[in-house]
Amino acid sequence: MNAVDIIIKKRDKKELTREEIDFFIQGIARNEIPDYQLAAWAMAVLLNGMTDQETTDLTLAMAHSGQMIDLSNVIPNEVDKHSTGGVGDKTTLVVEPTVSACGLPVAKMSGRGLGFSGGTLDKMESIPGFRTKLSDDEFIHLLKTTGLVLAGQTADLAPADGKLYSLRDVTGTVPSIPLIASSVMSKKIAGGAHAIVLDVKVGLGAFMKNLDDARQLSNLMVSIGRLSGRKVIALLSDMNQPLGNAVGNALEVKEAIATLHGHGPADFTEHCIEVASHMLVVGDKAVNLDDARKLVLEALNSGRSWNQFRTLVSNQGGDTAYVDDPEKLPKARLIEIVPAPIDGYLKEINAQTVGETSVELGAGRVKKSDEIDPAVGIVIHHKVGDSLKKGDALFTIHANDEKKLTAARERLLGAHVWSSEKVEPLPLFYGVIK
Repeated sequence: MNAVDIIIKKRDKKELTREEIDFFIQGIARNEIPDYQLAAWAMAVLLNGMTDQETTDLTLAMAHSGQMIDLSNVIPNEVDKHSTGGVGDKTTLVVEPTVSACGLPVAKMSGRGLGFSGGTLDKMESIPGFRTKLSDDEFIHLLKTTGLVLAGQTADLAPADGKLYSLRDVTGTVPSIPLIASSVMSKKIAGGAHAIVLDVKVGLGAFMKNLDDARQLSNLMVSIGRLSGRKVIALLSDMNQPLGNAVGNALEVKEAIATLHGHGPADFTEHCIEVASHMLVVGDKAVNLDDARKLVLEALNSGRSWNQFRTLVSNQGGDTAYVDDPEKLPKARLIEIVPAPIDGYLKEINAQTVGETSVELGAGRVKKSDEIDPAVGIVIHHKVGDSLKKGDALFTIHANDEKKLTAARERLLGAHVWSSEKVEPLPLFYGVIK
C-alpha cells in the first residue's frame, strides 16, 4: 500500500477502504506523506467526493491520530455543541452554563476566531484572568466537581486534521463537504463526545451560503455520528444578519451576561433556549423538547444559569468583579452612534460585512498571530424587517482608532439595505436534521 495508489484511486472516483484511509492519515500524522501528495489527495476528494462510510472512516482515522479523551469514568454521557461559526455568535456563553444548571455536565473545548467569525475563547479572555489553557487534571477536576469547564483545544487533539486543515486553506480545497464534516466531527469524537448538537449556520455571514449546501453538510455529519455510534442532530440556523446585537469580544460578553439575567436580545435568547433544549434531549436529561424547554427556562429565570456562568469564570481564574459589573470590562476610547440616513424598512444587514468590519476594527484576526483588541466592535440596533425613521440609532461603533472608525462607518452603512415596502423578518432556524 502506498500514497500514490490511494491518490490515483480517489482520482478515478473509486471508494477507498478503511485500511487505505487509515494508512494515509497515519502517514500524515507521522510526517511520512509530503504536502504535495496530501494536496493532490485533497483535490481529488474535493472533485470526486466521498461516500458516507468513507467520510466516517476518515473522521475516525483523524480522531485516532492523536490524543483520545475518555470522560466516561467522570460523567456518564458527554454532550457537546458545535457551531460552524457566525457573526455575533456568543451562544456557548449562555448555553453551556444553562445546560449545566439543568444537571447535565458540559465539558467544552473551543477554538479561536479566524476570519470574520469570532472565537469563544477570545470572548472569554475579555474577562481579566480567565484561563483557557488547563491541564488534563484541572479539566477533569472541574468537570467532576462543578459539571462545567471551557478550555482550548490541545494540539494533541486530531493532529492529522490540523495538518490537513492548514493545507486545505492554501490549496483551494476548503469547500469540500466531506473534508469539512470530517474535520468538525473528528475533533468532537477525539474530545470524548457521545452526543453532539451541531449549529450549522446558513447565509451571508456563514461558510455555507445556501440552504442546500448546509443540508448536505448537516446530513453528512449526522450520518457520521450514526455510523460511529454517536447521537448527533443538526440545527440549520440563519446567519444572514448578526445573531443578537453585539459583535466584538467584550461587547458580546456583556450581551451574554444580559441574556443570563433575562434581558438579552429576543433573537439571541430564543436561539440559546432552542440549542440548550436540544442538548438536554440528546443528553437524555429530557424526554422531549417541550420538557427540555421548561427546564431551560426555569434555569434561566431562577438565576441558576447565571450562577453557573459566574462559577465558570471564578473556577478558571477570571475576576468575577468584571462579570458582576460588566461596565468594568474593556471599553473602547471612541464610541459613535450612527443614525439611520432615511425612513424605511431594513431589507438586509449583511452579516459578513459586519463581521469583516469588526475584524478591521481589531476585534478579530486575519492571521493566527494577530493580536485582538477586546474592547472594539459593533452593536447593531435593529433586525431585518424593522421599520425606522431617519435619525433613529442604527448602529454603534466602538473603536480605538479614528481612521478605522471612519472606514467602519461607511462599510456598515453599506451593509444596511433599505426598502420602502414592508419586509418580513428572517427566521431563526430552517430545520432540524436527526
